[in-house]
Amino acid sequence: MTVQELIDRIRDKTGIRIPEDKTCDQLMMGEPDMEVKKIGCTFMATVDVVREAAEQGVNFIITHEPTWFNGIDRTEWAAEDPVYLEKKKLIEEKQIAIWRFHDHMHMGHADEIYMGFEKEFGWGDYRVEITDIERYGEKDPVQAGFWKNFGAVYRIPKTTLKELGSFFKEKAGMDVIQIVGNPDMAVEKVSVLVGGGSLGLGREEAPMVQMFRENVDVAVCGDITEWTLSAYVRDAAMMGMNKGMLVLGHERSEEWGMKYLPEWLESISDGIPAVFLDAGEPFVYL
Repeated sequence: MTVQELIDRIRDKTGIRIPEDKTCDQLMMGEPDMEVKKIGCTFMATVDVVREAAEQGVNFIITHEPTWFNGIDRTEWAAEDPVYLEKKKLIEEKQIAIWRFHDHMHMGHADEIYMGFEKEFGWGDYRVEITDIERYGEKDPVQAGFWKNFGAVYRIPKTTLKELGSFFKEKAGMDVIQIVGNPDMAVEKVSVLVGGGSLGLGREEAPMVQMFRENVDVAVCGDITEWTLSAYVRDAAMMGMNKGMLVLGHERSEEWGMKYLPEWLESISDGIPAVFLDAGEPFVYL
């Protein structure tokens, strides 16, 4: 099977076809007619991931996030940049093709990043339906669709913010987890906003509206901006309201979708072996 044939099968399985000029899901390195021998699935094709892929005999990497350090993987700005040039040289030497699987992964029949999150943390049975979209004040079908697909809400066994933080630290292998709110506050209803979801996906107020409308105790977040959801939760806590926030980071909140992607590929990959390549948390803490 060629790279392009596998890409086409992946897109078909998601159930949607986003026009090429409307998506970042592009072949970043390699040729579409390359024969796929082994697949590597990762959150991000870092230099270490590329090296590990080569050691494991992977010649096709499926990455969720950019290879070239910006949202749509533009490279014209880096034509003379040594970081870009050396990484590109490494990938070429290893003869590895890299394809980005982002938009189709989030927008298909099911958001496979959330599916992986639920498998990793055992939260599949805790997911609850959000309330009537009209409660959000959205009657326009496009805006209503935004809210319907924004984040996920779970009702978990009663715990505390501190205990929930410890749970994620242990399960996700994290050294540090950021919290906002009273560590001893009671927690039962949780929103999960993986990756950039906690930034609002173009609507800064989105996480706060969801927290209010769904009566959420704690938001579990990927990326943060300190003057939006963080500030909202902090002010709420200062006024004695039962609101809190945990910050996992973009990578630790989304990697799990890629961890379980090899299983998802089994039905369409004709027996080509696939492995998970953990990109790892990007920070070291002093």
